[in-house]
Formats: sequence, C-alpha cells, structure tokens
Amino acid sequence: MTSGDRKFNVVIAGGGSTYTPGIVKMMLQHQADFPLASITLYDNDPDRQSVLGEALAIVMREEAPEVAFAYTTDPETAFTGKDFCMAHIRVGGYPMRQQDERIPLKHGCVGQETCGAGGIAYGMRSITGMLEIIDYMERYAPDCWMLNYSNPASIVAEACRVLRPTSKVINICDMPVGTRRRMSYIVGKEYDDLDVRYFGLNHFGWWTSVKDVHTGKDYLPQLLEYVGENGYLTQAAIDAQHMDESWQATHKKARDLVAVDPQFLPNTYLKYYLYPDYVVEHSDPNHTRADEVIEGRERDVFGAAREIVRKGTATGGEFTVDNHASFIVSLARAIAYNTHEVMLCIVENKGAISNFDDDAMVEVPCMVGSDGPEALCQGEIPTFERGLMQEQLAVEKLVVEAYIEKSYLKMWQALTLSKTIPSATVAKAILDDLIEANKGWWPELS
Repeated sequence: MTSGDRKFNVVIAGGGSTYTPGIVKMMLQHQADFPLASITLYDNDPDRQSVLGEALAIVMREEAPEVAFAYTTDPETAFTGKDFCMAHIRVGGYPMRQQDERIPLKHGCVGQETCGAGGIAYGMRSITGMLEIIDYMERYAPDCWMLNYSNPASIVAEACRVLRPTSKVINICDMPVGTRRRMSYIVGKEYDDLDVRYFGLNHFGWWTSVKDVHTGKDYLPQLLEYVGENGYLTQAAIDAQHMDESWQATHKKARDLVAVDPQFLPNTYLKYYLYPDYVVEHSDPNHTRADEVIEGRERDVFGAAREIVRKGTATGGEFTVDNHASFIVSLARAIAYNTHEVMLCIVENKGAISNFDDDAMVEVPCMVGSDGPEALCQGEIPTFERGLMQEQLAVEKLVVEAYIEKSYLKMWQALTLSKTIPSATVAKAILDDLIEANKGWWPELS
C-alpha cells in the first residue's frame, strides 16, 4: 500500500479536549504521509465540544476543504466507517481533576492526576469511559484501531487487558516523546536522529540506551552527566514549548532522580514516587496543576476557538500544532502501511522484560505493523527498578480488581501499597474522601 492508494477516516474521541485542535492541525500537516478522507469529533459533552467544533469547521474549510469534517455526540454517527479512533478522554473533566489533586494533598500526600491517589481516582473513572468507547467502536467500526492516550494509561491498559482482551486498542503516551525531544536538544541533534531503548510501566520507567541512529554513537554518558546537573531543563525546550513553571520544576527535579539511580535516564514522573515529601512540600493544596491548566491552556485554547468563530476565519493562527502528537500519526501509519517502525507502546510483557510478570502491561519499544505492536526483548532489569515496578504494578492490578469486584478492601489495599501514601490509616482516610467526591463516577464499593 502506498499513501496515494487510500484516504483514512478518523474519529477523535474526546472532541472537547484542549488537545483536539492541535491534533487536528498536526494531522493536516501530515496528509502527504497519512491522507485523510474525514475527521469526526465525538464527545458526550455537547456544549464543550461545540465550541471547538465550530472553530475547527472553519479551520478545515480554509485549510483542507477536501476533508469531510463533523462533530457529534451520537456514537453511531461518530464511529461508523472509521479506520482509526484517537482517544483522549477525561472522565469528570477538570472539576474532578481538581478533586483528584486536592484531596490527597489535604492528607499530606501527593496530589497528581496520574500518580498516587489522584491517579487511582482518575483511573476508576476512566475505566468506565474507555470501555464505553471501545464497545461503540467494535459495534459500529469492527475493523477500526483505537490509539488510546487517555490517562492514567497504565490503569486503562490493565483494564483493557482484563476486560477487553481481544479489542484492537493500542495504549500509548506522549511523555517519552517529549523527553526524547529534550534529549535531542541536549546533544544537539534532531528528534529522529536518536535511537532509544526504554523499559517500565507508564509514567514509571527508564531509558537504557540513547544512540545516534546513523553512526551508533552512544549519547547516554553525555546525557547522564547533563541531566545529573541540570535535569532535562533546556532553554530550547522552554522556548519551544512555552513551558509552565511547574513543568520546568519537574524537568529540573530529574537531576535528583539520576542521583538515586545513576545508570539510567529516568521518566520525570518518578519524582512523585521517589521524592513524595518534596512534591507535597512544593504543592499548594488550594491551587494545583489543574488550576494552572484551567487558567492557562484551557483559557487559551477555548479563547482562540471563540475568536475564530467571532471572526469567521482562522487566518490569524489562533490554533497551534501539537508537535508531541505527531507520534500518533506515526503509529497510525505504521498500522496502515505495515512499516514496522519502532515506537514505545504499552503492551502485555510476555517475556519482553525477562524477569518481570508476563501479564504486566509494560511500556517498551515495539515494532508496529498491520497486526499492531510486537514488543522487543529488553532482557533482565536490575533489582532496584524491578522492585519499584513490582510494587506499582500491584497497585494498578488492585485498582482494576477493585473496579471489577466493587471492592472497598482492594481499593484500600491499592492506596496503602502506593509509595506516595505513608500508611494504611492515611490510605483509608483518602479513600473515604475520594468515594464521597466520586459518587456517580465510580462503581459503588462495598
């Protein structure tokens, strides 16, 4: 198959997301390698989606009138005839994200949307939403592939493994993409010049190798030295991504992650597990990351959308391209054209990490083709990393078991086992508050 043989129909599930405009713009830029017949937005929040939908209809008319565009809250309309579903849903929206972050902080624990108690709460809500979208896809578009980058990806991936084991769902994350881009700034190369190896769970892993794809030059010693002194923070990254101060602090903290584990390059999210006391100390329980997003990205994207609609044109460049999302098109192309490109995906281990659970959903390099991702063998991993991963894996499995069994006890155990929570007493207090906040969102636990 060549790119000229077929045009693809794409549905974006989570059409009201602030990331949707950037993803649409990014897809339009890649039509030479991933030609489009149609883009449809789907969301169960019509008011939120319609703001972006109206603006993107103008963008599409001006930039790609040959591509059919629609937005809808009807799943049959959204999914029928689609080749790919790009899913980035946030069940409960920003109001529930605020609760995920504030409730743990009230108890002196990490408040973060994908890690610790907040991630567990979000995961319990996300499972229901993901299963609903998968079922729509399988009912109305049985040949469709879902490329899911909804958070928290590890819990969602484990739920898919257990509850929808035969579904055509690939769980992915853009965090390693962003970090790899910062690595390219540090060594003075382009993103595609780097050949990387990585192992872990989602938001919980390490780079073991970073080499020049052309010459084989090993950049790992240079990167370890740089990150050990500066973290992943570079002026180029700040300028390119208009990075918020909280993200700058996160990238800088990577130097302390290297200090405790100097042989590999860490995923920045490990700070929540290895330095939870630091995170809590530098958090404001009344103004968390959710508030920053509402005051920043949320305001900017929806403000841009309303301005496009007011003017009736998008020629002012109000929406920007989401460069991190380019990996989504690469993944879709790999499936559509059987390219066997190597990409990081979240897949069942099945021996890829030889001394880790076979049924663990791990994040490792995979060769991606028309049958989906095939994990590349990473061999054995050291005791320190394996111990951390084993504990976090147990947390994620307990959350999914608690969801299925509607088990209060297993949710309590999951929170107790998290490295972000100091005791079963604190875990129970957080759980009781989360249950109250998530009434109508979680299964009723007993």
